Amino acid sequence: MDWKLEGSTRETESDVPQEQEVILEDTGEDGLSDSFRLLQIDTECEHQKGETLPTGAAVWCSELSRLAGQIRRLYGSNKKADRPFWICLAGFATDSPLYEECLRINDGFSSYLLDITEEDCFSLFPLETLVYLTPDSEHALEDVDLNKVYILGGLVDESIQKKVTFQKAREHSVKTARLPIQEYMVRRKNEKNYHSEILAINQVFDILSTYFETQNWPEALKKGVSSRKGYVLQNSVE
Repeated sequence: MDWKLEGSTRETESDVPQEQEVILEDTGEDGLSDSFRLLQIDTECEHQKGETLPTGAAVWCSELSRLAGQIRRLYGSNKKADRPFWICLAGFATDSPLYEECLRINDGFSSYLLDITEEDCFSLFPLETLVYLTPDSEHALEDVDLNKVYILGGLVDESIQKKVTFQKAREHSVKTARLPIQEYMVRRKNEKNYHSEILAINQVFDILSTYFETQNWPEALKKGVSSRKGYVLQNSVE
């Protein structure tokens, strides 16, 4: 499948216009246009300016590797999907620690079929087309809209950056949505009494991708929400 994002580039000197047009090249494959939608990964969330880094450089590097690994798993899942997304890594500088880590641990990263740009995720497309996925949103995602661009926030350390993605979306007057975990799943008792709706970006992607292929939220949530998060499907409760 040959897709291209008009004006986008893998180089850091991106000159994507404010209201760029997404062009889907016709490859002659039936149903291709019906399966096209775009996903942005907001890598600027990896570290907010002025924030204190996690305790120790070793911990920071470990968390950075974790995010780089999530990008690899997300890309791998997308390659296998029957109806893949076009992925754009926004706020992603080639001289950043995250980029260097992606090159180091992800074989063939420089050849990944995706867009990379230093532009932030709010300047690439009209704001009304954006939906920032965040567990702090009041609105549950009901469907995957082909006319929307979905944004996932790439957090290195989830524990110290609560509501970062939600606040960023609100500052730019961008719509937000959360995965419908509360609507289709219930908390399950566990020894640590631990329940969390914060998921890795590859887990969120697996849910979106599975839902788009099956139109079934329970099946999609089962794919991406590990039992370690403390949630199970409603019909799984004995």
